[in-house]
Amino acid sequence: MENRSNKRRGKGILFIVLSAFCFAVMNMFVSLSGDIPVVQKTFFRNLFAMLIASVTMIKNRHYILPKKGECAEILLRSAFGLLGMFGNFYALSRLAVADASLLNKMSPFFAIIFSAVLLRERPDKVQIACILTAFFGAMFVLKPSFQNADLLPSIAGFLGGACAGLAYTFVRKLTSGGTKGYYIVFFFSAFSTVCTLPALLFGYSPMTWAQLFCLLGAGAAAAGGQFAITAAYAYAPAREVSIYDYSQIIFAGLLGFFVMNQIPDIWSVIGYVIIIGAAFLMFKYNNRKAK
Repeated sequence: MENRSNKRRGKGILFIVLSAFCFAVMNMFVSLSGDIPVVQKTFFRNLFAMLIASVTMIKNRHYILPKKGECAEILLRSAFGLLGMFGNFYALSRLAVADASLLNKMSPFFAIIFSAVLLRERPDKVQIACILTAFFGAMFVLKPSFQNADLLPSIAGFLGGACAGLAYTFVRKLTSGGTKGYYIVFFFSAFSTVCTLPALLFGYSPMTWAQLFCLLGAGAAAAGGQFAITAAYAYAPAREVSIYDYSQIIFAGLLGFFVMNQIPDIWSVIGYVIIIGAAFLMFKYNNRKAK
């Protein structure tokens, strides 16, 4: 039984690292797409992801409308996921990719908090201490000051991470109840596409071919990230695998430096170190606790 649990945890870790890389690539493409309305970026990102997920839906002959027992959870997962995406994309349009990615990746810590409330997967004192340390580190990236021109997009990114954490908690609840991961991806993408379509029709901003390519690339990377993270939370609870989602900070930093020549300031670097340090301590503690 213990060996099987370790295998499932290992698969969860593998999938969440893969999702972190995919989402870092997505963030890079969204940032490279330039000055396009956030709603328009969201529409194209989800449209492409929906088309990819539709192939799996057709292959498995899966139902389209949610069942009665999963309707509320999948709607809440989609609504909070969309709000999280708005916050992340707004931050990406005004911050360095690594900074925006870190603020969005407060979601694993929020997932632990929300899992305690919704799933009864309660963190202990050490895990709570790590969560508080992560919030302290996030302040170095937020730089709360009225003189900080990036404060509003930083707050948007932070709140986007909170919404994403709540969305992933519902993913965990849905998959634990037997809902297929590919259906969660499809429904979220379709929900987001439908919700953003009216705003797109009335406020479309012309794009270059390069911008369209970036948004399609963001959609493809996002689809891979969604499939991977859905599988990760299906294999293991948030408190065991969510820490590895922070590998996205490393991927985003490397992509931002080599592709976009972005170098974070010293305060952001301090925030990275504190948050990654909190993630590492929780990882070591969880491993010791599992043994």
